[in-house]
Amino acid sequence: MIQIEHLEKIYRTAEVQTKALNDVSLVVREGEFVAIMGPSGCGKSTLLNILGLLDEPDGGSFAFAGVEVARLPERRRATLRKEHIGFVFQSFNLIEELTVYENVELPLIYLGVGAAERRQRVEQVLEKMQIMHRRNHFPQQLSGGQQQRVAVARAVVNSPRLILADEPTGNLDSRNGNEVMELLTELNEAGTTIIMVTHSEHDARYAHRVIRLLDGQVVLEHARA
Repeated sequence: MIQIEHLEKIYRTAEVQTKALNDVSLVVREGEFVAIMGPSGCGKSTLLNILGLLDEPDGGSFAFAGVEVARLPERRRATLRKEHIGFVFQSFNLIEELTVYENVELPLIYLGVGAAERRQRVEQVLEKMQIMHRRNHFPQQLSGGQQQRVAVARAVVNSPRLILADEPTGNLDSRNGNEVMELLTELNEAGTTIIMVTHSEHDARYAHRVIRLLDGQVVLEHARA
């Protein structure tokens, strides 16, 4: 699904040039669950932003589902994002003024899905995530674990091929964190490719493969037993 070769990303200011990614090459196959690990500042979030088509590299190639996307214009990248990629963030990123139902419905509105189909798909995913009973609540009325369930529901409501998760349990206690990891595992077992950035060795155990970054480079890659 993803093939990256010699990827580079450089951040420049008037006085400083920082190479966030340095000659990164990797392959992620369809249906894999991959964890990306490394210390703060090693390039994990930069890599995730490029994989999610939120940013573009300064060098190298990036093929997504056989299409070279490294130099695509923003409008085309945005279309690919909406159609194929779901995001789960540490801070949930729910819209406080919208109900649970409305937060999950939003990606389908952006895709132009009709009202009847939207209702069916939103209700189906809320049931799957066991949050249907909170459909009319606002995010501030939910626990952290419930908010992350809503965030996962929003990420998968359009049946994406790829989910990118950035520290998905970082703001949760161990019980709620384990529940979120089980949800991601179930989605992966159903065929969704997942790439997760994490500091947690515990969460990394759910992945098929772990890629470790240091100073913008891949320094270790190993399969989980």
